[in-house]
Amino acid sequence: MSAPALGGLIAFVGVPFVYAVVLSFYNVRLGSPLPPRFFGLEQYRRIFTDPDMSGPFLRSLLNNLTFAAVVVPVQTGLALALAILLNRKLKAIGLFRSLFFLPVVFPMALVAVIWRLILARGGDGLLNSALNVVSFGNWGAFDWLGDSLTAMASIIVLSVWQGVGFQMVILLAGLQQIPGELYEAAQLDRASAWQQFRHVTLPGIRGTLVFVAMLTSVLSFRVFDQIYILVKGGGLDEDSTRTVMYQAVTTAFDQNNIGQASAITVVFFLVVVALTLIQRRVARTGNED
Repeated sequence: MSAPALGGLIAFVGVPFVYAVVLSFYNVRLGSPLPPRFFGLEQYRRIFTDPDMSGPFLRSLLNNLTFAAVVVPVQTGLALALAILLNRKLKAIGLFRSLFFLPVVFPMALVAVIWRLILARGGDGLLNSALNVVSFGNWGAFDWLGDSLTAMASIIVLSVWQGVGFQMVILLAGLQQIPGELYEAAQLDRASAWQQFRHVTLPGIRGTLVFVAMLTSVLSFRVFDQIYILVKGGGLDEDSTRTVMYQAVTTAFDQNNIGQASAITVVFFLVVVALTLIQRRVARTGNED
């Protein structure tokens, strides 16, 4: 029964990754008439020692870590709040659940275009237009995407808005698995709403919360689409929002350096695996406590 899934995983994940590892040991350039030349570990040495390559790579890795450090707790917490809010027996509750989940259905390319219209600089942006009206014309020309201080924050808001509905659905399913008798017993013991949340809700969905946090972490490290689209067509500040995936793609297709891009992806894969294992270890220790 698992053969089709395993076959697809090997064909579309395993084989490309092994091929990327092989390419990282060669000097391969798109469009070059010269055959690939074996480089050994030179591509990896350049990533960490060559200032022209190590600087952008380390900056993109720092941007990735900053993005994940903000998005994972904020998106998980907001998803939990929405799940609790929508875990009620109210009229038209299905409509509200659909509305909160709707952004997940939109492709990231479409979401990026929508937020480009919202965050455009000057009077063309919807946010600036609203601020201009509220402030009576005193503040409404800020460049949200182009300013290095707000560029990453704009990407974070965009990404949380688009992805929080997915985590919300998972947590909502976990909340619905908690027996109602536990809440009834807590109410009989005169437990407050906060005490019920702390001693009934959180223990009941601890495994689901750990899964959601780990899933959000992995997804936050592979952020690429919105940054690429907004850098190329939205005036997004490239240096302050450059991620490792963006660095790898631009190295491969803008600089035509396939070998260097492959080395970047291999190093990034090892970093993500290490962080995931640490997160699992911490989560497992927390569950044992």
